[in-house]
Amino acid sequence: MSTRRRPALAVLAIGTLALTAACAKGNAGGSADAGSSSAPRPSETNLTELFAPPKIEVGTADDSKGPAIEPEGVVKGSTVNMIDRDDYPHLDPGRVYDNVTANFHLLITRGLTGYKKVGDNHYKVVGDLATDAGQVSDGGKTWTFTLKDGVKWQDGSPITSADVKWSMERLFAPFITEGPPYIQQWLTEEDYKKSYKGPYDGKELGNIETPDDKTVVFKFNEPHADANYALAMTGYGIVPKAKDTKEKYDKTPVSSGPYIIAAHSLDKSMDLERNPNWDPATDPIRGAYPDKWHLEFGYQALAVTDRFVADTGDDQKTFSFYTHVAAERTQQVLQDKSLQDRIMRRPSPYGDYYYFNLDRVKDVKIRQAIAYAWPTKQIQTITGGPDTSVINTTILNPSVSGWEDYDVFGFKQHPEGDLDKAKELLAQSGDPTPTIVYGYNNTPTEQRVTVAIKNQMAKIGIKIVAKPMDTKTWYDATGKVENGLDMYWGGWGADWPTAATVFPVIFGPVRDGGYNQSHLKDPEVTAEIKRIEGLADVDEANKAWAALDKKIMETITPLVPGLNNVGLQLRGSKVGGAEIDPISWVVSPNTIFVKP
Repeated sequence: MSTRRRPALAVLAIGTLALTAACAKGNAGGSADAGSSSAPRPSETNLTELFAPPKIEVGTADDSKGPAIEPEGVVKGSTVNMIDRDDYPHLDPGRVYDNVTANFHLLITRGLTGYKKVGDNHYKVVGDLATDAGQVSDGGKTWTFTLKDGVKWQDGSPITSADVKWSMERLFAPFITEGPPYIQQWLTEEDYKKSYKGPYDGKELGNIETPDDKTVVFKFNEPHADANYALAMTGYGIVPKAKDTKEKYDKTPVSSGPYIIAAHSLDKSMDLERNPNWDPATDPIRGAYPDKWHLEFGYQALAVTDRFVADTGDDQKTFSFYTHVAAERTQQVLQDKSLQDRIMRRPSPYGDYYYFNLDRVKDVKIRQAIAYAWPTKQIQTITGGPDTSVINTTILNPSVSGWEDYDVFGFKQHPEGDLDKAKELLAQSGDPTPTIVYGYNNTPTEQRVTVAIKNQMAKIGIKIVAKPMDTKTWYDATGKVENGLDMYWGGWGADWPTAATVFPVIFGPVRDGGYNQSHLKDPEVTAEIKRIEGLADVDEANKAWAALDKKIMETITPLVPGLNNVGLQLRGSKVGGAEIDPISWVVSPNTIFVKP
């Protein structure tokens, strides 16, 4: 039986949730142009105060009706171009658990629920394929969804409740090792892969019921008032039962969204064309204003930045989903008045960590020595300086309920690193001259960051063996239990802005494709996580999460907190409706259009 509880989120089903401003790195409404062009030059102390927190609430059945609310000045038609570094690792929605790929899937994948932009920095969880955000009963254990009339696959066949049931059941199959765990755990148990092997051998989950073609009923083991938030995740996007090709579906998905994949040259380009069977009247979320999308991959940040600064030819109709202004161009972009109306800025809601692999770096004194010596200021300078980030000292991001400020390792007092304290700890360790295998994303910026880390650690007697790794398969490689690394970067965003979607996941089960990248297996931490999940009082739970945050860093030190970043992006002058989504921290395709 699942013991995962989120009573602190019970208010989400009936009330409003306001996020505090965040400043953390992630794999990046109101106009994106507003709030940045006229804002004062930021500093380390006021950077997070430049942006109002987004408001998120649960919408009604009327909110769930299409079409989407149009952005001001919208123009329909034409082709929009998108350039970024990496192609998408998974086209099967069930294998998606990163914000960049999830953002792309808005173009081709629909789920039962989703986030609708209803105003400046204001969002509602609404029915996407469903007529509303769900009807809850049995004290929160039972959720019922009714599919809208006229929702179809790209071949014109109807999307049915059988497709929904199948889509949830296939997530238990052995070949799906990525994706969110929530619904599966709530239906079965925490280690859900042991409870059920998927529908391909003819076995079904009895607690997902389909009384007719348009109704699907989830019967959870325990109350979950936040199920409509969980089902808004791309990992719970719907797959057609009749067209499911198991592993092969990752290459040839069937669209339920406004576009279909017309051509795809792996790691080079992708072209999207309109899905003739997508009806905007059924879709409250996606505007789908361009007729076509042309996406190109393989571009580093400097090249992208220079193209947007020049703003010539077809680049005027071009934007990037997640490529930030290159660090070496930050000051130029911020100071050039001619660029201000094309700047997009948004604080990140993500946690940014340099994880230790506790299976390999077992001595806490070594881990703490590295934390004390960490070259925080040097990394900040390399990645853009205090104009684009602030120093973080905690596991939780400031946007997450339960966050409290503390600084165990003196990152703010000694941003250049406390070498004396680090040497003292190493002398007390079992190996005063250890070797650390450090894996890093093989990009120009991360190459420079790695040099800074390597040089800093050499000052205290630690040898860093730097291992460059492919950016596209980063999470797949580091997500393996036997990944061969001692330390590596990892980012995490709360699936909802509460610590209950952080600690139980990043310190949860250790398995291939899992998200406990530090491989922390501490019975006391696990017991405390479960205790806090069971607390009925929100304030009490938040205080307990904050205390656990600090205790983990003081006694175990499974990671070094990274910088909290504020995204800075440019776009072409003829791209309208571009804005960095405050929930996903990438530019949403839902409001994009091409100006004449």
